Amino acid sequence: MTVVPSPEEERLARVALTRVLEPGDAAGGRWLREIGAVEVLRRLGTDEERPAGVTARRWEGLRARAARVRPERDLEAARDVGGRFVCPGDAEWPASLDDLGDARPVGLWVRGRPSLRIWALRSVAVVGSRACTEYGARMAAGLAAGLAERGWVVISGGAYGVDGAAHRGALGAGGATVAVLACGVDRPYPRGHAELIGRIAEQGLVVGELPPGDHPTPSRFILRNRVIAALTRGTVVVEAAYRSGALATARSAQDLGRFAMGVPGPATSGLSAGVHELLRGDGVLVTDAAEVVELVGDMGELAPARRGPVVPRDLLAPGAARVLAALPARGRATARDVAVGAGTSADDAVGRLYELQSLGFVERHGDGWQLTRQAILSVFAGGGES
Repeated sequence: MTVVPSPEEERLARVALTRVLEPGDAAGGRWLREIGAVEVLRRLGTDEERPAGVTARRWEGLRARAARVRPERDLEAARDVGGRFVCPGDAEWPASLDDLGDARPVGLWVRGRPSLRIWALRSVAVVGSRACTEYGARMAAGLAAGLAERGWVVISGGAYGVDGAAHRGALGAGGATVAVLACGVDRPYPRGHAELIGRIAEQGLVVGELPPGDHPTPSRFILRNRVIAALTRGTVVVEAAYRSGALATARSAQDLGRFAMGVPGPATSGLSAGVHELLRGDGVLVTDAAEVVELVGDMGELAPARRGPVVPRDLLAPGAARVLAALPARGRATARDVAVGAGTSADDAVGRLYELQSLGFVERHGDGWQLTRQAILSVFAGGGES
């Protein structure tokens, strides 16, 4: 008779397996799906036949890790810093993470009071270069603040540069932000951001796949990015070189059917080269929070129309505008010449000229008409057609 493990037994097994399986281990995820966490952990503690598709060497390595797990101790360490463990099946588990398939996290360690599932429903990732320029930091902070003011949660990786600027921008606007770490949530990384990550834990959420005390590695940073992409409705990249990890987040977002957006920089900037390559593909160019929300938000959340300043000539009726355009930039013209240029009758041209005179666009000198200085500046120096 097969004994079905209880939800609490499954949870405790998943806690243990966060120390055994590396983030993004699709083979391990398949085992969890096929036989469950309790059975995977049980087999790791016995000499039974290993699961299909795993080499003897790797299985022995996993067994060595499993021999050292102490899930109750990890749960206690998390509680000491105000943390908890969230796994598939919990009310707080974000369903969007299931889009990762077998590569979804075994579970997530979470610090902070808000519900991760609720916050993930209306969230955007803002990521980019660690060695960002002043422009990149300013854009990231401005985007994050604008998103926060519109009720969106800003998710990033807690790193130096763009990540830190995004978190600070959201916090500065009194908004919500989540830091997804590539290490234990009790071990802020980088150390220079210990104060910032502590503030995020107090006002928002700090999240990670790795158990308390675990350290980051280069591969864990890259794999962490898939969680950032999966949690959110879209990813915005602010400054990223060709080999930037932020581009991996954008690619993950695209693979998951999410929006991948980029903030353009100077064409000569190597730090924006990766963003520009993203925009040459399927990435969407954005310059502010309103444009981001227009993409990821609900129907009707549109960015304002972009146009230059309204000048007096924009308010003219079409007929009057054609007559104004028929006058030379320098010198005078008769009403008949203006009529020919405007494609109208002489009487209509005269009427339009007097209308334009009353509005300060033209002046009459004998039989001739000419533009006033105000009109010359408006038509030719104030943003006229080039």
